[in-house]
Amino acid sequence: MGQLNIGSESFRVEIEGPEDGPVLMLSNSLGTDLHMWDPQMPALTQRFRIVRYDSRGHGGSVADTGPYSIAMLGRDALAIMDALDLHKVNWLGLSMGGMVGQWLLAHAGHRIERAVLSNTSSYMPDARPWNARILTVQKSGMASVAQTVVDRWFTPEFQGRDPAAVERIATMLRTTPALGYIAACAAVRDMDQRESVRSARRPTLVIAGSRDPATPAALGREIAKAIPGAAYVELDAAHLSNIEQPEAFTAAVIKFFTAPARKAAVKKKPAAKKVVAKKSPAKKAVVKKAATKKAAPKKVATKKAAAKKTATKKTATKKTAVKTPARKAVAKKSPAKKAIGKKVAAKKVVAKKAAPKKAAPKKAAPKKTVSKKPVRKAPARKPAAKKTIVKKTATKKTARKTAKRSSR
Repeated sequence: MGQLNIGSESFRVEIEGPEDGPVLMLSNSLGTDLHMWDPQMPALTQRFRIVRYDSRGHGGSVADTGPYSIAMLGRDALAIMDALDLHKVNWLGLSMGGMVGQWLLAHAGHRIERAVLSNTSSYMPDARPWNARILTVQKSGMASVAQTVVDRWFTPEFQGRDPAAVERIATMLRTTPALGYIAACAAVRDMDQRESVRSARRPTLVIAGSRDPATPAALGREIAKAIPGAAYVELDAAHLSNIEQPEAFTAAVIKFFTAPARKAAVKKKPAAKKVVAKKSPAKKAVVKKAATKKAAPKKVATKKAAAKKTATKKTATKKTAVKTPARKAVAKKSPAKKAIGKKVAAKKVVAKKAAPKKAAPKKAAPKKTVSKKPVRKAPARKPAAKKTIVKKTATKKTARKTAKRSSR
């Protein structure tokens, strides 16, 4: 494609691979250009639509005065995506390109499908080496730091085994615009994404080199721990692991971008929540059962109370059969009365109960029952005896009168 103009600035962008393939955007390291990905291109272009570009200050892209920031470089990537009408891409970034990838994951995650962050860090523990490098380039140019940087990028074994590959990368470093390199060094030096990267939620693979002095493997492991579900791969290489271990690096990248398992794992979590949600009605049913069991004794108690009331009514009926006046007292009793009213009512009941005792002699029924018994016929003779006595008395009086007459 060549140059892509975004406003007044120009970026070198190359697009390769099948037009209908998933888009994979590549971002280079500090001091290199888009050709650092040449070892991966044959395999990647078979499966992906590759979009690679020179970062600001590098290769054929704009190299203005700095300092730059990682956020500024991240916005450059978004501007390129917008210019190419790419709503969402897969991301592959190494070193500084991995730092830009972390910013995108944290601040524009909806634009990233999946991301590989290789040989990178979320922050630089010591700013002094960066300040020294900036001063050296300002005074002596890029050639003055080339060998020192190359020794950090490749192990001694690889430099002896493939000097041509090492020289190709060293040439990129020496030809990087000094102004752009210094500005990008400031962006790396001042970066701290240790907290913001924790908000990343897109599938991520972190690749580290076990012999990397520039961004040690321990820093890569910290990124993998900070991003939920991130995968981690460690290669036997120094900083530019894609060049020192091209086959292993490319295989890990393709496996990650083509694996379908991650989306399925994300979908399983809501299903587990639904199962839990279904269990909740059962718990309510258990609570209802418990409530029913607790309510049952109340019904029994109510029945018992009803039985007591029935027994009370029966007793009252018996009492009423014997003592008719007591009914009025029972009818006058009311549970709504106050305690004082109950005492007064009780006194009235006592008074009324006493009344039947006085009225008892007036009852004729008991006398009739006694008169019918043959044993009690003797008292009926008493009046006759009284009459005999009266007659005798009358006889005596007559005798006395006769005696008086005869004496005369």
